[in-house]
Amino acid sequence: MKEKKIKKTSIGGQAVLEGVMMRGKTGVATAVRDSDGKIRLEAERITPPEKQNFFLKLPIIRGAVNFFSSLVMGTKILMRSAEVYGGDDEEPSKFEKWLAKTFKIDVMDVVLFFGVALGLVFSIALFFILPTILGNLFGKAFPDLVLVRNLIEGLIRIAIFVGYILFTSLLKDIRRTYMYHGAEHKTITCYEKGLELTVENVKKCRRVHDRCGTTFMFFVMLVSILVYSVFGALIPALNENIGLRILSRVVLLPLIAGLSYELLKALAKTDSPLVFPLKLPGLLLQKLTTKEPDDGMMEVAIAAFNKVLKMDEDPNEPVCKFVCPEKVSVVTENLKKRFAEANIDASDAEWLVSVASGIKRSELGGDTKLKSSVIDKINELAEKRLTGKPLCYVLGNCDFYGYEIKVDERVLIPRPETEELVSEVLKVVKPENSVLDLCTGSGAIALVINKKSGASVTATDISADALEVAKENFKLFDADVKTALIDLYGDLNEKYDVIVSNPPYIKSAEIGELDDVVKNNEPRLALNGGEDGLDFYRRICSGAKERLNDGGYLFLEVGIGQAEDVKKMLENEFDAEIIKDISGVDRIIKAKLKEA
Repeated sequence: MKEKKIKKTSIGGQAVLEGVMMRGKTGVATAVRDSDGKIRLEAERITPPEKQNFFLKLPIIRGAVNFFSSLVMGTKILMRSAEVYGGDDEEPSKFEKWLAKTFKIDVMDVVLFFGVALGLVFSIALFFILPTILGNLFGKAFPDLVLVRNLIEGLIRIAIFVGYILFTSLLKDIRRTYMYHGAEHKTITCYEKGLELTVENVKKCRRVHDRCGTTFMFFVMLVSILVYSVFGALIPALNENIGLRILSRVVLLPLIAGLSYELLKALAKTDSPLVFPLKLPGLLLQKLTTKEPDDGMMEVAIAAFNKVLKMDEDPNEPVCKFVCPEKVSVVTENLKKRFAEANIDASDAEWLVSVASGIKRSELGGDTKLKSSVIDKINELAEKRLTGKPLCYVLGNCDFYGYEIKVDERVLIPRPETEELVSEVLKVVKPENSVLDLCTGSGAIALVINKKSGASVTATDISADALEVAKENFKLFDADVKTALIDLYGDLNEKYDVIVSNPPYIKSAEIGELDDVVKNNEPRLALNGGEDGLDFYRRICSGAKERLNDGGYLFLEVGIGQAEDVKKMLENEFDAEIIKDISGVDRIIKAKLKEA
């Protein structure tokens, strides 16, 4: 494990629920392992030190500001990590809904405000007011020795702090947080040693660090003894009145935090043995607030560190948000908005969420919580749809006559009009009949006819790729359909009772005018019907008589404006009629072979 000498990083961190937050000069990144075991990442930009207000960069003041900003940020990220790991299954109360609607206030902002306020009040009460009261009782024995009284108060404060750490370490969740704290330190140390950030390298590093918040808290207690002693000597009333003394503890806290911050930064810059005695108590306390992490925890810490490192090095490194469990209604509405901006129909969003989540489309307005993994799947599919890829290709299937058949870029997506073609065929076909499906594509027509009628079906196509998809669909639904890789009739010698086809019928010159979704995704081979769009009809009609049994039927789906031309191709040998589709368009040719 060869080490390189590099400059120490300013990146610091914090353990959160099942994760680690890392903060650099220009960004903050938090990695959390969710309930499915996947590492989730969230990153945001912050104002770099060089762009901060000059006043906020002054010594001592910067420490006080950093102390309170870290408290707010830490609480916020802690709450966010809880959302990622556990989600929030509770329905907002009527008051929460009223608050959000009336005052446009995010309830989580309110919770954050009170969380920070209560946390600060609790900390001040436990670590400053209580030690002051207890110190006052013991300090009565030394009424004229201000330093001794403040020293006793400081020792009580340290004892309470250590006791608090020992007590919380008994709690399972807190103990795991201490393990993540260890992972954070070991990762930063690994980087500062110039080692590659791998679990094996991180594992070998120590879990204590000079810039730890635990050491900072010890310095706060140490500096408070000196600050309170100085002010006690300058203002004698503080020693005589317990109320004023308690008030002074609170008022002087920003000054103490600022001085402690400067001390922490100064000592972190040197490894001189002369200052080691000052570092030692904080390092020993870190042995209590950090525990040896497991490999998974180190992976989380590495993910957070790498992200914030990229943000510091590259101003174009993108930010990101956690994917948290969310109500299906919210997920659906958000996706509808995204699709609307891209001029994609809202129904596509509903179908996508329904298929990905397994929730009926009619129930997407409910409060069912979707797991993060499901939302990942929805987002992945949505990104494909936003590229212009047809919904059926995105989902990998489409509904045809009640069957969820497989479709992809190798085949044309079956249209509703083709279902009407199949309905007309099913009106005449019998179980003992034989049926030939030309230009089968996905095999949708052949599949449904076989399953619904029991008739023997043969499906042909010139595209090997298309025929592979058709075979998969036949196997999926256990359909008894023969296949042949040939151009239309090819070398088939058998005769059939019914021939059906939905061949390519778009004019070659008009393909470029089709909707982008169609022309950029669906196979051109399945669209191009030649110069006038009738090439396949001429070939099908000219060979139909030889392949049909007496009294046999030919069914064809045609394009708009093509029905009369195709009917004329059959008038000598067939009794042909035109059937309109549900939209009133001449869509289907039904032709019965004339008796000899």
